[in-house]
Parts: sequence; C-alpha cells; structure tokens
Amino acid sequence: MAVSIKRLVGLSVLALFAGASPAFAHHVMGGKLPETFLQGLLSGLGHPIIGLDHFGAIVGIGILVAIAQRSVGLVLVFSVAMIAGVGVHLAKVDIPASEVLVGLSTLAIGVLVFMRRSIGTSSSSALFAVAGVLHGYALGESIVGAEASPLVAYLAGLLIIQTLIGFAAYALTARVGALRPAGVTVAGVLVVLLGGVSAAMAAGALV
Repeated sequence: MAVSIKRLVGLSVLALFAGASPAFAHHVMGGKLPETFLQGLLSGLGHPIIGLDHFGAIVGIGILVAIAQRSVGLVLVFSVAMIAGVGVHLAKVDIPASEVLVGLSTLAIGVLVFMRRSIGTSSSSALFAVAGVLHGYALGESIVGAEASPLVAYLAGLLIIQTLIGFAAYALTARVGALRPAGVTVAGVLVVLLGGVSAAMAAGALV
C-alpha cells in the first residue's frame, strides 16, 4: 500500500524531533566505553542509526550518487573517510567546531538532494570525503580510550552499516526516484532539517 507524501513527512518530522536530545548523536552503549569485540561491533553498527544527522548524511549521499547516475562505489568514499575521521580524532588532532560542521555538511548534502543536483565524480568525491572525515571525527569521541579489539570491531561495524545504508538509499532512488521525484524532494527537505537542527544544537541555538 502506497504511503502518502503528507504522512511520510509527518512521521519523519516526528522522528526528527523525538531524536533531538543531548544523546542525539551518541553512544549506543549508554555512554559507556565498549569493552569487548561484540560491544564495539554493536556500537559501530548503532551509531549512524541513533545519530540522525549521520543517518541523514549517508542517505543523502546515496540519493545524490543515484541522481547523478554514478557508480554506487562512490558511497564508499564517505564510509572510508568516516573511518579516517575517527583516526584523526584518535590521533588527537583538533577540528574546531566539529559538531557544527557535521550539521552543516549534512545540511549541504540535503540542499543538493532537494535541488536534485547532479554533481561530477571529482566534486562529489571531494564533498563526500570532507563530510566523511567530519562525521567520523565526531563519532570518534565515543571510542577514545578503547582497547584494540573493541576499537577494530567498532570501525568494522561503522563501515558496514554506513555502506549498507548508502547502498540501500542508492538502490531505492535508482529504482523509483524518476517515477516519484516528489519523494526525492521530501528526502532533501528532511536531510536539510536534520543538518540544520544538528548544527543549531551544536552551536547552542537550540536546547
């Protein structure tokens, strides 16, 4: 049974504000550092799902790649860059206002989706890489201090789930995007909202 655009928007906005809390983008382990391989894996798998700004970014990237009719492999640019971003955090390199930048990068991705903007491979790779590093840097905070086993598991889980989400968004858009362009527009609006709320919260403009 088809779901109306109005209902989809309503449910999505409800989910957005239900998730807008101090725990908005952080730890699936309840704030505790993973201590085992399984805990690290679950934390990595859960992060992009409970962190709505991260979820919105990877969904937006999958849609953008499909709109541009590029190889689905471009999704991996973001996923791999996220892992690199975690490494940057673990190396104690400082990225000022990283949480604000994470929100803004998600907002930018949403704007491109809303505009149905087809961008070149080089431009999209650069955007995805920068966004990936920023998102990975933010997520890295939750794993600082972990032992090698849960750390490796966390990175594996993060890479797997991000890639699967991006591939799914790509496949869905490639299959029905041209038939239901309004759905792509709605998705763009939602990603913009996710990014905007995240950036505003990080900047202290929203509590």
